[in-house]
Amino acid sequence: MAPLLRAVAVLGALCGLLLVTAASARADEPVPLSRTGQITDKVGALGDRTGEVADALARLDRYQGIQLYVVYVRDFSGRSPQGWADATAQRGGLGLDDVLLAVATHDRQYAYSVDQEVRLTDAQLTRVARTAVEPALRENDWAGAAVGAANGMDAVLAGQPVPTQSLTPGDPDPGGSGERQIATGDLVLPVVAVGGACALAAYAVIRRGRRGGGPKSGGRVGSAAGAPGPLPLPELDGRARRLLVETDDAVRTSAEELGFATAQFGEEAARPFEEALAYARAELTAAFRLRQQLDDAFPEDDAAKRRMLDEIVARCTEADRRLDAESDAFDRLRALERTAPEALEHATSVYERVGGRTEAARGTLDALTARYAPGAATPVAGHVEQAKDRLVFAGTSLTAAREAVAAGDNGRAAVQLRAAEGAVDQAGTFVTAVERLAGELDAADRAVPAALTETTTDLADARGMLDGTVAGVSTAELHGRIARAEAVLRDVTAERAAGPYDPIDALRRLEEADAALDEALAGAREREAADHRARSLLDQALLTARSAVGAAADFVSTHRGGVGSGARTRLAEAQRHLSLAQGAPGAAPAPADALGHAQRADALAREARSLAEQDVRAYGNPYDGRSGGGGGGAVGAMLGGIILGGMLGGSGRPGGGRGGFGGFGGLGGGPGPGSFGGGSTRGRRSGGGRF
Repeated sequence: MAPLLRAVAVLGALCGLLLVTAASARADEPVPLSRTGQITDKVGALGDRTGEVADALARLDRYQGIQLYVVYVRDFSGRSPQGWADATAQRGGLGLDDVLLAVATHDRQYAYSVDQEVRLTDAQLTRVARTAVEPALRENDWAGAAVGAANGMDAVLAGQPVPTQSLTPGDPDPGGSGERQIATGDLVLPVVAVGGACALAAYAVIRRGRRGGGPKSGGRVGSAAGAPGPLPLPELDGRARRLLVETDDAVRTSAEELGFATAQFGEEAARPFEEALAYARAELTAAFRLRQQLDDAFPEDDAAKRRMLDEIVARCTEADRRLDAESDAFDRLRALERTAPEALEHATSVYERVGGRTEAARGTLDALTARYAPGAATPVAGHVEQAKDRLVFAGTSLTAAREAVAAGDNGRAAVQLRAAEGAVDQAGTFVTAVERLAGELDAADRAVPAALTETTTDLADARGMLDGTVAGVSTAELHGRIARAEAVLRDVTAERAAGPYDPIDALRRLEEADAALDEALAGAREREAADHRARSLLDQALLTARSAVGAAADFVSTHRGGVGSGARTRLAEAQRHLSLAQGAPGAAPAPADALGHAQRADALAREARSLAEQDVRAYGNPYDGRSGGGGGGAVGAMLGGIILGGMLGGSGRPGGGRGGFGGFGGLGGGPGPGSFGGGSTRGRRSGGGRF
C-alpha cells in the first residue's frame, strides 16, 4: 500500500500547485453561466437595462418554451466565436430547448449555440441574427441585441416575420479596453474544479490499486448518498451504442478535415492533430472490440455486461475529449474565416482533379463489367453516380463560398468550404474504390490458376490419407472436406471456361476449401511444409480480406449518416484482424495465425457491409445502390454525414447518433458540415461572426 500512498502524496502536491496557479491566473474562458438567471454580464454591458432583457427572455420562455441565455464578455480568449459558445453551452449543461447568445464586446464578435434538435431551424436562426441581433450590436445596443433575439425567436416560431426595433446606442467598449478584471466568482469554479479533479484522481489511484482495471464510466444517474442507482442495462446499452456511432462519426469527419489541413499546411503543422486522431482511434477500436464481445454468441452475465458497457462509454468519452482538446487549435490553424480565398483556391483545385478522375472511373467500371461477371463489380455499383452527386453538391457549395468571399462574408464562406471539402473527399473515396477494385480483380485473376493447382495437389494428398486410414476410424469429416473441395474445384474450373467470372469470389472459395483440407492434413505434414502451405494460402486470404475490408470501409464512410453501431462494430473488428494478419514491421505473426486473422477479417468485413446496407435501406437510401440522388446532392451529403443531423425529416438513425434535420437550403437552412473535433462540442449547431 505504501507505493499507493506515495502516489497520492505526489498527486496532492501537484494538485496544490495547480490550485495556486488557478487562483493566481486570470479567469479562463468559457465562463460559467450565472447561477441566478439567464443573464451573465461580465463587462456591465446592460447597465440599467438588465430588467428589460430579463422580461424579454421570460416572455420567450412563457410563450415558446425556449430559454435564451445571454452572456457578455470582453473577448473569447482566442477561440473561435462558435467554439467558445459551444463550450460554454456544454459547461452550462444547456439542453434541447436552451439557446445561448454570447457577445464579446471588445473584440466585436458574437455567436449563438443550440442543440442539434432544437425546434429552430438554421434558416430561422439566421433571420433572427441578421434582422434583430447584428444591427443592434453594430450600434452598441447590447441590451437591444438580447431583446431582439428573444422577440425574433418568438416571432419565427409563431410563423411571423422578425420584428425590427428602435436602437439605443451605448458604450462602444463596456468594461474598458485594458486588462480583464477578475471577479471572485470567476475563480470559484476553476479552483473547485481543480480541487475536485484532484480528489477524484486520488480516489482513482487507490481504487485502481485495490481492484485494477481500465477506464471506468459512471453508468449512473447519480453518485451521492441516496441518489438513484445504476442506469438500467437497456438504457446503458443504448447509450453505449449511440456513443459508438457519434464517436466513429467524429473520428471519420476529423480525418477528412485533417486531410485537407495536411495538404494545405504540411505534415509538421498537422502532427499534433494526427496524434490526437490516432489516440482517439485506438480508444474507439478498443470500445468496438468490447461491443463485438457483447454481440457474439457467448452471453455475459449482467455484472460483466455492465462493466463492459461502462468501459465502452468511458473509452468513447475519452476519444471524444482528446479530439475536442485540439479542436480550437485546429480552427486556429485553418482559420477558414481569415484564409477563405486561399482555401477556396485549394478546394477548387482538388475538386477539378477528382472530377477528372470520376470521368476516368466511368470507363474503368465499364471495362470491369465487360471483362468479369456482373457480381464482380457489385461492391462499386453506383459509385460513379454517387461520386458525381457529391461533386454536384461540392460545386454548389464552392459557388456559394465564392459569392460569400466576394461579398466579404468569410464566415459563411468557411461553412460552405467545409461542406465542399467533405463532399470532394467522399467523391474521391468512391472513385478510389473503383480504381482499387480493378487492381484487386486483376490480381485475383492472375492468382486463380495457382490456387487451382494447389487445391488439386491437396486433394490428392487428402485422398491418399483417406486410403491409408485404419479400419474402424471415422472418416466422415475428411470425406466432407474432400467433397467440398472437389465441388469448388469443379465449379471454378467451369466458370473460367464458360466466360467472364468473378475471380475474387473464386479465389475466396478455393482458399476456404483448401484451408479446410490443410487443417485435416496438418498432422500428417512436417511443420515446415505446413508453414509453407499456410504462407501460400495467406497471400490469397490477404487479397480477399483487403478487398472486403476496403469495400466495407468505403461504404460505411460514404453512407455514415444512416449506418448504425452493428455494422461499424464488425468493420472495426475486421480492420483489427486484418492489421494482425499483416503484422507489424519486423514482427510478422506465424503463418497459420495470420491466415486465421485474414479469414476472420474477410468474414467480418462482408458481414459489416451487409449490415450497413440493411441500415441504409431501412433509413431511406436515395440511390437504391445504382442511381444518383437528386436535390443538388443535398440528400447524398446528408447520407454521407457531410451535413450533420438526420435526413428526410429527422428520422432516427439505426443505433443512435446525431439527429434532427431542420431543412436545407445551401447550408442556410439546416445543420452545417462537421469539423475536426469530438462529438460533444461539435455536436451542436452554432453561428455568428463579427459585427
